[in-house]
Amino acid sequence: MLQPSSNLLASPSWDSGIFGSGLTTMRMARLACTCLILVLAGAERLHAEPLYTVDDLGAALSRCWTPPAGFKDSFVTLRFGFRGDGTLMGPPRPTAIRVSGDEKQRQAFVAAATEALQNCVPLEFAKELSDEIAGNVFTLQFKSAP
Repeated sequence: MLQPSSNLLASPSWDSGIFGSGLTTMRMARLACTCLILVLAGAERLHAEPLYTVDDLGAALSRCWTPPAGFKDSFVTLRFGFRGDGTLMGPPRPTAIRVSGDEKQRQAFVAAATEALQNCVPLEFAKELSDEIAGNVFTLQFKSAP
């Protein structure tokens, strides 16, 4: 899931000069919850525009990947497929892994790539793209930062 930046979740400081002295704690809490819901709903709209081509799909998936810090010359290739509704056909499977470091670091890098892909879906496909890619197997390489 996309997470809003931590400063959006910080407790707001209320200025009675702006809201008036009659703003109760319950109303402030409702307002804070409403703001949080709007922020989270806005994050989900990143996938609102349908994808029309395989290039659009690649661009959408690449926006979901932020390489974890502390890794150099590392990559994992994941194998996965999509249903026509934009969800994954199952968990992504690593097919090639090269990670500098020990087994714990290797697992962390693979988990980061897997989570990035899983958190990126569901995607919205145009009918033509959905028909073209549904049920096919894809591979995508997730690389560390240069």
